[in-house]
Amino acid sequence: MRRNELTERFRALHVPGQPVVMPNPWDLGSAKMMARLGARALATTSGGHGFTLGLGDGGKVTRDMALQHAADICAVVDVPVNADFENGFGDDPETVAETVRLAAEAGLAGVSIEDIALPAPESYPFDLALARIEAAIAAARSAGIVLTARADGWLTKSYDQAEALRRCQAFAQAGADVIYAPLVDSDTTRAMAATGTPVNLLVAGAMGDLTADQMGALGAARISIGARLARVTQQVILDGTRAMLERGDFTILNGGANAAEVEALMTE
Repeated sequence: MRRNELTERFRALHVPGQPVVMPNPWDLGSAKMMARLGARALATTSGGHGFTLGLGDGGKVTRDMALQHAADICAVVDVPVNADFENGFGDDPETVAETVRLAAEAGLAGVSIEDIALPAPESYPFDLALARIEAAIAAARSAGIVLTARADGWLTKSYDQAEALRRCQAFAQAGADVIYAPLVDSDTTRAMAATGTPVNLLVAGAMGDLTADQMGALGAARISIGARLARVTQQVILDGTRAMLERGDFTILNGGANAAEVEALMTE
């Protein structure tokens, strides 16, 4: 399917109140499984991808690495893919715009850009953060890709929720296709939804115990899981390896996936 068709399909999935659940695979196998289990859209995760390379999250993966990873996932699934491209791999608006253009060339239907000056946890000053998103929006419109503008400073405790809302409102006013502030509460989510711009929610923090319908009632148009499912698999590695090496206990292996079922999903 042509990328522009996937992009329009992706754009149409963003219905406030009826959020699309967008799982985050971290490699080709998890992407295939999620798509073939019925996911209507997928998104890369910087934390999950970094783990597959033996790297941490937060500015550890290069732009070339992220682009190749995203292109590889796009090549093995037939659903729209959004990319977590962190801060756009540069501080200046021109670099961010170039990253958005490259994202479209990689076959992506969407790309997310955040406001953190990685690898530091501090956010960009408001004016620069807005200028970077404005450049990203212009590039996204030219390239035909869905642009998600992220206010991550609340996540890193660089600013408070009121500032996260102010930034998302400014990003929406500038023309972002989707706005996203990880870990904000229900009141802030409702205020973000009031902008009329689709809102992405992360299943974590205050949202971790809500159902998709309950998140929809807050006005969400999209739900993502970030690296959380990847972290669940990492916990299995931690628990299982410790049990085997420290106690000679191999019982965790009894809970593995059925190989035939997984193989079927890989080869459909």
